[in-house]
Amino acid sequence: MELLSTPHSIEVNNITCDSFRISWAMENSDLERVTHYFIDLNKKENKNSNKFKHRDVPTKLVAKAVPLPMTVRGHWFLSPRTEYSVAVQTAVKQSDGEYLVSGWSETVEFCTGDYAKEHLAQLQEKAEQIAGRMLRFSVFYRNHHKEYFQHARTHCGNMLQPYLKDNSGSHGSPTSGMLHGVFFSCNTEFNTGQPPQDSPYGRWRFQIPAQRLFNPSTNLYFADFYCMYTAYHYAILVLAPKGSLGDRFCRDRLPLLDIACNKFLTCSVEDGELVFRHAQDLILEIIYTEPVDLSLGTLGEISGHQLMSLSTADAKKDPSCKTCNISVGR
Repeated sequence: MELLSTPHSIEVNNITCDSFRISWAMENSDLERVTHYFIDLNKKENKNSNKFKHRDVPTKLVAKAVPLPMTVRGHWFLSPRTEYSVAVQTAVKQSDGEYLVSGWSETVEFCTGDYAKEHLAQLQEKAEQIAGRMLRFSVFYRNHHKEYFQHARTHCGNMLQPYLKDNSGSHGSPTSGMLHGVFFSCNTEFNTGQPPQDSPYGRWRFQIPAQRLFNPSTNLYFADFYCMYTAYHYAILVLAPKGSLGDRFCRDRLPLLDIACNKFLTCSVEDGELVFRHAQDLILEIIYTEPVDLSLGTLGEISGHQLMSLSTADAKKDPSCKTCNISVGR
C-alpha cells in the first residue's frame, strides 16, 4: 500500500483551560484513505519523553478521522495555564487490524487558558455549600512585618500600594499573576467577634473600618476557592471600586456577587446603617484593587503567635480534594 504523507502546517487555536482545536495539512490523495488520527500531547516540561517509542502503536489519543479542524476536549485531563507540545500522525486501519501510519508531524507548542466565568461559577457553587452562617464584622485588617508599614509611610506616601497577586490557589485562576491589589482579612473569632490575635504574616496589624473599602460604590467578585491539604478552605474575593481599573479587569473574568445577598461577604443597610457579615466556615482572602491610605485606619502590634503554617503565600491547591476541585483541571 502506498505510504501516507507526513502531516504538516499544524495549527492550534480556540484554546480554553481544558480544550483546543487542531488542524493540519496533508496530501489530497490521503484525505479519502486516512481512517484515524494519532495525537501525542505532552506537558512542555516533559521534553525527554520518547514519542517514537511505539510508532505503530498509539500511546496517546486515537481518534477516528473527522473533517478538520477537530476539537480535543476531555480526552486528557488538561490543566489550565499549562504549556503543552502536540504532534500528529495519520493512519489507515488495514483489514488485519494493523495500522499503516504516516511520519510524525512537526511539534507545536501552546498554552492552555485560565478558568472561564463558567468554571469559576462551579467553584463558587462548591464554596457556597460549605460557607456556613454569616457573622457580623466591622473591620478589614492586614497583618505584616513592621518594616512593611514603615516602608509604606516613608516611601509610598503613607499608602499601601497594590501589588501583583501570587500563584496561590487554583492553577486556573485568572487573577494569579495578573491582578494587582492589597490583601485583607475579615474573619473574626466566633467567641469574641474580633479578629484573631494570631497571624501567619507578621505581628503588626493595620485595621480599617469596613465601610472604607466595602460600600454600595464597590463591586464584589468571586475569584477562587481552594485548600492546602487541610480541613479548612479559603475563598478569594475581590473588592473593586466601581469603574476602577481593577473593576474593569474583573468584569470580564470573574462572577459578580450581589453585595447585599451572597454566601461569603455582605454589606447591607439595616436601620439606616451599613452592616457587614462574613461566612463563618471559610477563611476569606480579600483583594482590594486600589491603594489604601494608612491614615484611614489604625496600626498596632498583636499579642498572638505568628502561625507560619497558615500562610498562603504561593500556596499550592490540593488537587485531590473533592470539596474544592472541579472537573476541568487544577
